[in-house]
Parts: sequence; structure tokens; C-alpha cells
Amino acid sequence: MTFPTVHDVQGGGGLRLHVREAGPAHAPPILFVHGWAQHHIAWAQQAPLADSHRLVAFDLRGHGASDAPNDEAAYTDTRLWAGDIAAILDALEVDRPVLVGWSYGARVIGAYLSEYGDAAISGVALAGPVAAIGAARGDWMIGAASPGAERDLYTADQPRRLAATVRFLEGCTAAPLDRQTIATLAGANMLVAPHVRRALFKADVDLHPAYAGLSKPGLVIHGAQDRVVTPETGRRLAAAMPAGWVELWEGIGHAPFLEDADRFNATLAGFAAECRAAVDEALPHGTAPHRRESDTTPTPYR
Repeated sequence: MTFPTVHDVQGGGGLRLHVREAGPAHAPPILFVHGWAQHHIAWAQQAPLADSHRLVAFDLRGHGASDAPNDEAAYTDTRLWAGDIAAILDALEVDRPVLVGWSYGARVIGAYLSEYGDAAISGVALAGPVAAIGAARGDWMIGAASPGAERDLYTADQPRRLAATVRFLEGCTAAPLDRQTIATLAGANMLVAPHVRRALFKADVDLHPAYAGLSKPGLVIHGAQDRVVTPETGRRLAAAMPAGWVELWEGIGHAPFLEDADRFNATLAGFAAECRAAVDEALPHGTAPHRRESDTTPTPYR
């Protein structure tokens, strides 16, 4: 297995989260947060990083093997998303990780930052991030292959939903993925029920304020040929981060960690090392307690 160690963690509101990990327990940690209608297995090509890092990945609420409530509020309440990440860091004693988010994963990480600040992490890396959802999302953020453009992604008719899911996945990359990867990702997508898919976009959330409060390093990797989330979205979100920057990768679409895994892994490893060095200089050893932003002053990045 890519992430062989399995945990059940009680997330926000007591919801059961399916969490996986790989790598040495005391190595620098990376927590992966997948995208809309996906699964922790999306990060399979990052497995080589387990040689030198502790890798933690989980299925978002409503996804994969995590619990999937019927209540729409389980997916629109920012405090619950924030509580999911906080619970994983606490339960597994994850010491100052880099948080890595793909697409909708930026919304989940943004929720954590807005509720708890960045005292317990060392940095954030985003791949093809969304920057807003619901009414807060501008038309300029939406690519032609956005899931909002394909109504059959939300239908209860399984054959139609499966066909739409495959079309969506094909639109996520600039060049076609191999058949096995497409099949695996499609299977993972189909584990997410229509009511969850719909609810994920029901809240009205602008993520720019949460990332503007990030005092730790922030990296955005955005494919120049991303047709799901526009590259301008990633550029502006990086610009909102006080210590952030963006890399636009030519020939890459919405999934840089799949389309050029070797480059992504090398870039992430280098970024994680820089983040770790900076936080080791600034903070005493040990994970800081989770406190809401109103209760703590972020440590400046230096």
C-alpha cells in the first residue's frame, strides 16, 4: 500500500475520518489534503517522499472511507473543516507539518487557518487552488472544465455520473493520464455521493483573508494550462500571502503532482526543508497548541 498505516480520527463534530500515513514517525511531516470528489489515493505518486518525510493523507469528510453525513451543514460549516485538520494533527501528534492542498483542498486548509492560525504548521503548498466558493467566486476564477459546468457530475443516475466524472478527470490534465490512473481516480470519485458533491459548493467563502493572515511560507504551483481553475486564481492567492509565491508550470493542467510527479516531489521536498528550517529557528521544539486566531499572535516568518 502507498500509505500503509491506517487510523480512524474523530474530526470536527465527532465525524470519523479515514487517515493514512507512511514514512518514519519522526521525519519532517507533510499533510496532504485532496480535492473535490477525490480520495487520499490521489497522492499515490508522492509516495517516494516517504523515504525522508512522514506523509499523512486522509479522505475528506464525505469522501472515500470517511463518514458521509446527509446533513448539508456538515460540508458548509467552516469550523468543521478546520476541526478535521486540527484533530488529525492532535491525534497523530504531527509536529509542525507542511500542509499541501489540491484544488478544493485550499478551502479546507483555509478553514483551518481562519479558525486556528498557523502556529502549529511550518508552511502551506497549494496545487491548482480554488480561492473562493459559492457567491464569493468570481467568473474569472472558473475554467472551462470546472465541475460547475457539468450538471451530470451531480446526478443520481450512476451511468451518467460516471461518464461525466471521466470527462471531468480528462479535463484536469494538459496531456492524457495513463488508463490505470484515470480508472483509479474515477473509482475514487464515484465513492462520493451526489449530495456531498453538491454540498461542497453551497457555502459562500472567500479564502483570500485566511491566506492573507498566513505568516509562514506559502507556495502555489499552478499549471499554465489549467482548465479547471484559472492560473490567475493561483497567482492572486499567492499574492495575498505575506510570504507567498507562485510557480506557473508550462504544459501542465490542474494536477501538477500527477502530471509531473518527479518535479512536484522535488519542489515540495525543497519547500518543506526551507519551511522546517525557518520554523526551527523561530519556535521551540514541539507542536504549538491549537488556538483560534483571536487567541494568539502569529509568529513572523523570517
